[in-house]
Amino acid sequence: MRVSTRGEVEPFIVMDVMTRAAELEAEGHHIIHMEVGQPGTPAPAMARQALVGALEAGSLGYSLTLGLPELRAGIAKLYDRWYGVDLDPERVVVTSGSSAGFLLSFAALFDAGDKVGIGAPGYPSYLQILRAMDLQPVVLETAPEHRYQPTPADIAGQGLDGLLVASPGNPSGTMLDRAALSGLIGAAQEAGTAFISDEIYHGLHYEERAVSALEVTGDCYVINSFSKYFSMTGWRVGWMVVPEDHVRRVERLAQHMFICAPAASQVVALAALEAEEELEANRAVYARNRKLLLEGLPRAGFGRIAPPDGGFYIYADVSDLTSDSRLFAREILEQAGVAVTPGLDFDKGRGLGTLRFSYAAASADIEEALRRLTRFMAGRERVAAGR
Repeated sequence: MRVSTRGEVEPFIVMDVMTRAAELEAEGHHIIHMEVGQPGTPAPAMARQALVGALEAGSLGYSLTLGLPELRAGIAKLYDRWYGVDLDPERVVVTSGSSAGFLLSFAALFDAGDKVGIGAPGYPSYLQILRAMDLQPVVLETAPEHRYQPTPADIAGQGLDGLLVASPGNPSGTMLDRAALSGLIGAAQEAGTAFISDEIYHGLHYEERAVSALEVTGDCYVINSFSKYFSMTGWRVGWMVVPEDHVRRVERLAQHMFICAPAASQVVALAALEAEEELEANRAVYARNRKLLLEGLPRAGFGRIAPPDGGFYIYADVSDLTSDSRLFAREILEQAGVAVTPGLDFDKGRGLGTLRFSYAAASADIEEALRRLTRFMAGRERVAAGR
């Protein structure tokens, strides 16, 4: 049977790491997971309890395509609470995870062949979704001195139809401050480039808070999700904020592509918005884990790391240790029992010299991982020295 070229996308390497880790676990090995980008905590207790009540009370059929009205209103209130932004709930579109938000954004904003800028290192699915939709990704190689974030100079003269920026970034965890974000948005607007802000890791900050693009302009698309801060990865519910005159356009697309986000997940998401005490306790765990890794990774031998402002990742330059991060990650997995992600997922040009460590697990697991990594690196040094 014939196939389309749209299906010729590259694999998500972290999923291969997870598969090998599962094989080792099936053989009886204890693996510490620092490869996967998901919280080790479940959805908030009060949110799960809300679903129990909803299951007993009704059928949980289709919701409106744009989402439960009370959830859209709750998300709008979140912007007031977090950023002081007075957001009209009518601009909120509830989606089947942030992934649906990207699909809807690209479909609403761009035509086949349009050029969309994305930073490297960056979330690998941006690149593959753009290719699958017959759009032309323009990879902007960001620099450590710019905190692995794009700058106005990076987009100048590129003729971009769109620019997608994530702050905090994945895998780097670095953020754009208000001045840097404003400069980038201004440069995009001056060039007639649509601006999409991926804010999925907002809420997970450890010093200064993340700045939303909506604090700078309403003329943008913002994508967020309940996956990370709200600990709801498997529930597949997220949201978009779009300009008022784009709402109907996005709604029509969503009607045909998705009908609506899962009703059960929307019920849980609505209650999760009120679970601030539990969610902030989770963030305190990530803050502790971040501190453990910032201190422990250099001692273990991973000293060249990006400064992680938010999210729950540390991105390490290991080009002094290996020329192939895939093989290095496999060695760490099989010899130390710690699963980490090769940087090739995030940066095709430089990723063979980088690794991503997730610190979303329990603190006890992070402490044990550091002990294992320290032993692994010490053993590697002994072998290199011929002892």
